[in-house]
Amino acid sequence: MRTIIQRVTEASVHIGGKPHAAIGLGLLVLAGFEAADHSEEVNWMAHKVLNLRLFNDEQGVPNYSVVDQQGSILVVSQFTLHALTKKGNRPSYIKAARPETAIPLYNEFVDVLKQQPGITIATGVFGADMQVHLVNDGPVTIFVDSLNRM
Repeated sequence: MRTIIQRVTEASVHIGGKPHAAIGLGLLVLAGFEAADHSEEVNWMAHKVLNLRLFNDEQGVPNYSVVDQQGSILVVSQFTLHALTKKGNRPSYIKAARPETAIPLYNEFVDVLKQQPGITIATGVFGADMQVHLVNDGPVTIFVDSLNRM
């Protein structure tokens, strides 16, 4: 499982030109899944997202998590995070999980995040053509891959 985590002051998803979901202060999480991913990766990633200290304290040091800030999280499915670009100029997505595998993992990821009290979770729509709008704060953008846990 791979994520791009962006600290935002606001983020939203539009589908078909219409607003679908929006958050204020928090994290925009682009989440991609591989066929080999399981609940273990999903749980590890959800806890990583919730506990990463990306928000500044009073001295400007990133000592607070989204949980500490009682912020929000917008989760958007993003199969292109598993693009292979080594050969040629057209990315290959053969490592990305097919929908029958990815959709349950995506839903599980969102469900684990929703278990955290005090956090608002919003989502895009899996497989939809979405326009994502965000104001990246900092900018802070973190790439996390569950294969690089150790």
